[in-house]
Amino acid sequence: MFAPTHPEIQLADWTRHMSRSVLRQMIAVVSRPGILSFAGGLPDPALFPTQEYAAALTRVLAEDPKALQYSPPFTPLKRHIVQLMAQRGVACTEEQVFLLTGAQQGLYVLSRLLLNPGSDVLLEEVVYTGIQQAIAPSCPNILAVSTDLAHGIEVDEVEAYLLSRTRPAFIYVVPDAHNPLGVSTSLERRQRLVELAAQYNVPIIEDDPYGFLHYGNWQNNGALQVPTANLPPLRALNDSHVFYVGSFSKILAPGLRLGWMIAPEELIPKLTVVKEAADLESSGLTQRAVAAYLDAGHLPGHIAELQGEYGRRRDAMLSALEQYFPATARWTEPKGGMFVWVELAEGVDTRALLDTAVTEQQVAFIPGFAFAVPGHDAHNCLRLNFSTCTPDLITEGIKRLAAVINHS
Repeated sequence: MFAPTHPEIQLADWTRHMSRSVLRQMIAVVSRPGILSFAGGLPDPALFPTQEYAAALTRVLAEDPKALQYSPPFTPLKRHIVQLMAQRGVACTEEQVFLLTGAQQGLYVLSRLLLNPGSDVLLEEVVYTGIQQAIAPSCPNILAVSTDLAHGIEVDEVEAYLLSRTRPAFIYVVPDAHNPLGVSTSLERRQRLVELAAQYNVPIIEDDPYGFLHYGNWQNNGALQVPTANLPPLRALNDSHVFYVGSFSKILAPGLRLGWMIAPEELIPKLTVVKEAADLESSGLTQRAVAAYLDAGHLPGHIAELQGEYGRRRDAMLSALEQYFPATARWTEPKGGMFVWVELAEGVDTRALLDTAVTEQQVAFIPGFAFAVPGHDAHNCLRLNFSTCTPDLITEGIKRLAAVINHS
C-alpha cells in the first residue's frame, strides 16, 4: 500500500510574514519560576474581586438559566457602561455601546471595518503590539509618527502626513497611560488630534484600557500629591470620528474577556456582521455576571483599591529608578496604567542586556524593540511593569537591574 501524498497547503499571502508577537514569545521565556519579572502587562491576580464576582455568577446561574443560551447583547450591561463612560466624561447612549470579547477584538473588528488591503494606517513608532497583529492580515502601509515622552503623540507629524494628501484608514492612539510608553497625551494635543480627524475625515481608534487606573502626580521624594482629574478621552472631545475601545480586563480580570466599544449608532449593524464572523457573540453568561457584579455596587471601591495599590507600586518603581539607575537614563513618570518606559544610553542594546539580567540577576523586562513598528527601532529602551510586584520586590528588582546596566 502506498502512503498518501500531502501537497503543501496554500496559505493566504499575508501569512508568509506572519509570526507570533515577539512580546508574547519573550514573556513566556522570562516568566520562569525564580525570575523577578517586570516583563508582563498583567493586573495582579491577588487583587481580583473573586468573592464578589463568584457571588454575582452564582446569582445569575440560580436566577437566569437562559444565561447559558445564545442571546443578544445584554441591555443592563450596556446601561452600566453608559454610566461608566459618563464617569470618564463621555456622553453616549445604549445604542452606541457595542459589546466585545475583550478589547483586542475591538481592534480586530475595526481593522476589518475600516482597513482595505494595502492601504495606510497611522501608528506611533513604538506602539502596543496588539494593533500590529490586528492589522497584519491587511498588509497595510504603516505611517509612523514619533511620541514625546512628556506630552504624547507628535501631532505635528500627524498633520504633515495629512497635509501631504495622505489619508490613512485610521489613526490608532492610546492617549492615557500608553502601553508601552506610560505617557498620557496632553490636553492640547488631544484637542488638535481630534480637530485634524474631523478636518480630514480620518477616524481615530482610541484604545483606553487604563483610563480608570489613575494615580495622580509624582514627586522625586515619592510623595503622592492630591490626584488631578483625568484628562478627557478623545471621544469626549469628538463623537463623530472617534471609536472608543474600553475593557474590563484591567479593572476586573482579563479572563472575563469582556470589553466594549463606543461607536456611531448607524455603524453598529456593520460592526455586528464583522464580529459575528469571528465569534457569533460574546459570552452571555459573562455579560450577565459582570452586570450583576456592577448591580451590587462593588466597582467604585474596587477601583479605589487598585488605584491605591498600583499607585504605591508606581511610586516604588520611580523612587528606585531615581536611586539606582545611571544619570544617563531617563524614564516616563506615568499618571496611570502599569508601565514605565526607560531610555538608556544610545550604545546600550537592551536585547543583549536582557540575557545578562535574567542569567546573572534573575530579573526580567521587555526590550523596546518588541514594540517598534517595522523600519523603526528602540534598541536602547525597555518597558518595566509595576503592577504585579509588591513595593519591596520592585525596589529589589530595580536594584538588580541597575547592577546589570552599570556593568554593561
